[in-house]
Amino acid sequence: MKKRFSDQQIISILREAEAEAGISARELCRKHAISDATFYTWRKKYGGMEVPEVKRLKSPEEENARLRKLLAEAMLDKEALQVALGRRQTRSGKPWC
Repeated sequence: MKKRFSDQQIISILREAEAEAGISARELCRKHAISDATFYTWRKKYGGMEVPEVKRLKSPEEENARLRKLLAEAMLDKEALQVALGRRQTRSGKPWC
């Protein structure tokens, strides 16, 4: 699923909410076609941050996801090799028959 708003757009919407004291959060959400829940989630997660800070926050998350994927692939390869060699074992360490 494609992200609809970039980090810069999210930060600008949050800044707009802070700058315009007379406008309610609901009106701002209607203006940008987002839900109230999305706005409050963004405010909780990105409130008070600048765009470079948000990018630094997301960088470790992306790296973590990439490493998890590599680990899962390695575990599948290991299991496939064990099955091919006839050494399939359970988690308890006893042979699986």
